[in-house]
Amino acid sequence: MINTENTSKNEGASERAGAQAQMRKGVLELCILSILSQGDAYPTEIIDKLKDTRLVVVEGTLYPLLTRLKNTGLLGYRWEESTSGPPRKYYKLTEIGEQYLKELQLSWQELVDAVNKTIELGKKF
Repeated sequence: MINTENTSKNEGASERAGAQAQMRKGVLELCILSILSQGDAYPTEIIDKLKDTRLVVVEGTLYPLLTRLKNTGLLGYRWEESTSGPPRKYYKLTEIGEQYLKELQLSWQELVDAVNKTIELGKKF
């Protein structure tokens, strides 16, 4: 006999995890683009800046995201020699990336405002 109640709970948990991963990915994209709007940076610097804000991201998460952002034309890069090792790849926002960041920031603010209003409504009950 199959326990459909547990199956449904597991499927729901899986869907929630997928939704959380998508939300995190979108937020990370916004954060990375925001960091790069302050100037060019190489991945270790991006990770350090994210850690400073208590967003812990590992290289295995960051590199594919940087590659995707580069492939969609939002980022460019340049190589720079390093005095302490191999050359470093510095990422920078493109003009398209700057415009996209502005759109993301607007969407983020609208979302934050809507969530805050909803929370306030919930407090009235």
